[in-house]
Amino acid sequence: MASTSTPLTLPVLPLDDEVVLPGMVVPLDLNDTDVRAAVEAAQAAARSTPGKPQVLLVPRIDGTYAGTGVLGTVEQVGRLADGDPGALIRGRGRVKVGAGTTGPGAALWVEGTRVDETLPEPLPGRVADLVKEYKALATSWLRKRGAWQVVDRVQQIDDVSALADNSGYSPFLSIEQKVELLETADPVARLKLATEQLREHLAEQDVAESIAKDVQEGVDKQQREFLLRRQLEAVRKELRDLKGESPEDESDDYRARVEAADLPENVREAALKEVEKLERSSDQSPEGSWIRTWLDTVLELPWNERTEDQYDIQGAKALLDAEHAGLEDVKERITEYLAVRKRRSERGLGVVGGRRGGAVLALVGPPGVGKTSLGESVAHAMGRKFVRVALGGVRDEAEIRGHRRTYVGALPGRVVRAIKEAGSMNPVVLLDEIDKVGSDFRGDPAAALLEVLDPAQNHTFRDHYLEVELDLSDVVFLATANVLEAIPEALLDRMELVRLDGYTEDEKVVIARDHLLPRQLERAGLKPDEVALDEGALRKLAGEYTREAGVRNMERAVARLLRKVAAQHELGERELPFTVTEADLRGLIGRPHHVPESAQDPAERRTAVPGVATGLAVTGAGGDVLFVEASLADPETGAAGLTLTGQLGDVMKESAQIALSFLRSHGAELELPVGDLKDRGVHIHFPAGAVPKDGPSAGVTMTTALASLLSGRLVRTDVAMTGEVSLTGRVLPIGGVKQKLLAAHRAGVTTVIIPKRNEADLDDVPAEVLEKLDVHAVTDVRQVLELALAPATNGASPRVPLAA
Repeated sequence: MASTSTPLTLPVLPLDDEVVLPGMVVPLDLNDTDVRAAVEAAQAAARSTPGKPQVLLVPRIDGTYAGTGVLGTVEQVGRLADGDPGALIRGRGRVKVGAGTTGPGAALWVEGTRVDETLPEPLPGRVADLVKEYKALATSWLRKRGAWQVVDRVQQIDDVSALADNSGYSPFLSIEQKVELLETADPVARLKLATEQLREHLAEQDVAESIAKDVQEGVDKQQREFLLRRQLEAVRKELRDLKGESPEDESDDYRARVEAADLPENVREAALKEVEKLERSSDQSPEGSWIRTWLDTVLELPWNERTEDQYDIQGAKALLDAEHAGLEDVKERITEYLAVRKRRSERGLGVVGGRRGGAVLALVGPPGVGKTSLGESVAHAMGRKFVRVALGGVRDEAEIRGHRRTYVGALPGRVVRAIKEAGSMNPVVLLDEIDKVGSDFRGDPAAALLEVLDPAQNHTFRDHYLEVELDLSDVVFLATANVLEAIPEALLDRMELVRLDGYTEDEKVVIARDHLLPRQLERAGLKPDEVALDEGALRKLAGEYTREAGVRNMERAVARLLRKVAAQHELGERELPFTVTEADLRGLIGRPHHVPESAQDPAERRTAVPGVATGLAVTGAGGDVLFVEASLADPETGAAGLTLTGQLGDVMKESAQIALSFLRSHGAELELPVGDLKDRGVHIHFPAGAVPKDGPSAGVTMTTALASLLSGRLVRTDVAMTGEVSLTGRVLPIGGVKQKLLAAHRAGVTTVIIPKRNEADLDDVPAEVLEKLDVHAVTDVRQVLELALAPATNGASPRVPLAA
């Protein structure tokens, strides 16, 4: 260990942010007041003593002196390289700084004690190993800097203390590290510290060199790749010249097209990866054609193209009214959507949570009511592109999500193709006949539509062919269907349901006059002033020639009328202009196909005999009138029990059983001769036997038919009824009230019986229809019988004897 000795009195030469270790020779600028004062004081003291002037070099960091300094001798005073006065000072050894004292000159004098740094000879083995390690590290560092002469000088140093102090020349050491070396008196500990500092610096340098090397290699790779691509372009140009092809015929430069296209970042990265695969593949490789087709599809999609919505709410409503009569629910929903979009746009809420404000509507209703044409009108009102996707008969899931690219002839799904066809990311897409989608071993397309039609998911829709995310959240999806029950429940839950229940007779007349007639006049080659149809003719066409929920058959009837008039004019049998009246219809297109029961001869009506009642039903074509016939078998020839015909489902069969059980248990109360009803066979038939029928709403109709049969009282011709019946005679609610009342109105029925609990559904029925119908809301089947059965004539008896 080092020991202290030899007290000294020396002038202090402070070093600001600098440290000098023993053995170091440093030039100092005498323009510095502190330096000049210390040197002059040392020179004054040296005049009375032999030897060179001595100063105490003490580091001063942030105004604080270190506890250890270095004894320095002033070797020379003269001019520095820049011409300023300076002094050359050599560090001789460490001095422990003591108390302040007085001395000549303006310098600060202190008392100090020389630190003894000698080590015993020979050096211990561990110290020798430490010396060897330090020299090796110092040599490695100096060689990297090219300081070969310094290497030799370091190798010649054998003193441990001098070797450790030699690290004071290292430029990478901080002031704090140098002060730590200065204040470490033990030479071995100091050398160990210097070795650790040097080792850490070399490790940092290796990391920095590694990073620099990686960066340089990356730059070299980019330069090499650039050069090779330019050479490849030159080779391809020469090949095109040899083949006589023009540069326009060559579409291989997909990289430039991808970089120039306005693509989302994730799509751009995927496209560039495919371009790299294409550049690596040969022209004969089939993979090249697959990649080109994929890149063409991606580049043709309108990733950032959007049409501006028209936010003229009044104008949009007027446009929808002009193009479609009726359908108020759908028009209101579209108007609400546009109003909300306008407010969101004005308040900067176009994109919330990564999703835009699209809509998913399901238009459910019978054929011919304008579901498909309504989609085009919605797009027109919003100022958007319109695309129709026909889903009828689609059975392959890949038709929706696309095929994997590994298959030959792979294509994206119909949704992606619709976006591509529209040319914008926010079109109106009509998914036509969504209830006709089937499923088989190739998958379930309806299940594949779940993500497309879910507003919470479709902003990240992923097609199997594209394999990149496609944002469908701004698309307005309109799905059309005829039968609500045919749509899977999970799919229906993702859509907003809007029902289209058919048109009234007045609406059909307006539609025919304003839309159908002008279109068919043009198709028949007639001018508007040459042929006209008066309102009576249109009303008769709607009521007696084409009894339907929509107007498709009515348009065909109008077209047939106009063709007949055009042909007669060409044959010289009729002069134009000509107005078709109600009286002209039979001569032009034949007799009516649907004569209302009220217009028939009383003896020819379906309800002219006991046991026949008029019911109301809902079919895929809208509401319809349904007749129920009942008969009793002869007790001697017919088997007892209940017989049902007409392709009835389980629910309707159960309704017949309930109706029969109710009459058996309450026959006496209703004054019906049912004493031995159990001994005779009861037959209930629903005409149109080729059509499957099911549902609970025929319960009151069957009960009325059986009561009419047993009592011999006719069911009123002008009465139709609907409702489910219970064993206690309660009339329970059913669905489709609006469609059923529209059907009753079309059939010429004037009185309708519905369940009391369905009375609220009358709000959906057009006012002009309710004005012409006498609607009775009942709670018990006894009320139904009182309203529906005609009064008994004098001497009336059951049409079929109950007993011998």
